[in-house]
Amino acid sequence: MSSKFFQIFRKQTLNSTHLQRSVTFDLIVPKQQSEEPLPALFVNDGQDWDRLAPHLICEEHYKKGGKPFIWIGIHTNERRLREYGTAHISDYKGRGDLAHDYTKFIIEELKPSLSHTLPLSTKPQSNFICGFSLGGLSAFDIAWEHPDIFSKAGVFSGSLWWRTKSYEAGYEQDLDRIIHNKVKNGPYKPGLQFWFECGTNDETEDRNNNGIIDSIDDTLELIEELKKIGYSEQDICYVEVEGGEHNFNTWQAVFPQFLEWVLETR
Repeated sequence: MSSKFFQIFRKQTLNSTHLQRSVTFDLIVPKQQSEEPLPALFVNDGQDWDRLAPHLICEEHYKKGGKPFIWIGIHTNERRLREYGTAHISDYKGRGDLAHDYTKFIIEELKPSLSHTLPLSTKPQSNFICGFSLGGLSAFDIAWEHPDIFSKAGVFSGSLWWRTKSYEAGYEQDLDRIIHNKVKNGPYKPGLQFWFECGTNDETEDRNNNGIIDSIDDTLELIEELKKIGYSEQDICYVEVEGGEHNFNTWQAVFPQFLEWVLETR
């Protein structure tokens, strides 16, 4: 696809010392660049280009007069369940054991490398990260751990159930969800803002039998934990999609709304 608004650079690669592999990523870079550094949106699961169709999302964004930004779609591979998760804390199956390395790849390798050739802003206020499902958990965790780098995180149907204990081992909702505990135990971090999306048909599981599916329950309870430590309504956006499902059809449809929020063009 050609566009008068941007250029697409598919399947770029960078050798990562932290991950011990070559990482593929896609770029969407605006053609009309000002002298000012540009905001950057880092997107997990970039390998799902065909399902998310970010070029179409960006085309509509610019047609509506949206602010210019650089899209960085980071591909994952068969190690997704190891590289995505919560840094320093694996889940009860040992998954997410490379999440800290993935975080270091983005911050210490990918971002500096791109800054050599692209006008990326160095300000956290202009650097954002988002993801879908487990990639959404990863995005939240990376922003949470590094408010000096990122100011906004987008979580689409996030795997916020990520836990340290299985049901069989006596899982307790208030004690064993990893990201909820990180927020509970961590201090308020000024400057961070969060965008959450859930679909009412994300799943059917309701582990505490309260009539609310787990995806929504986990998200709303994480929002409550954020508010308890000092975040306001202005710091958090929650979008619940009636009939929305845990797939790219829903996420693609709601992504323009996220872009408006993250770039403050709403």
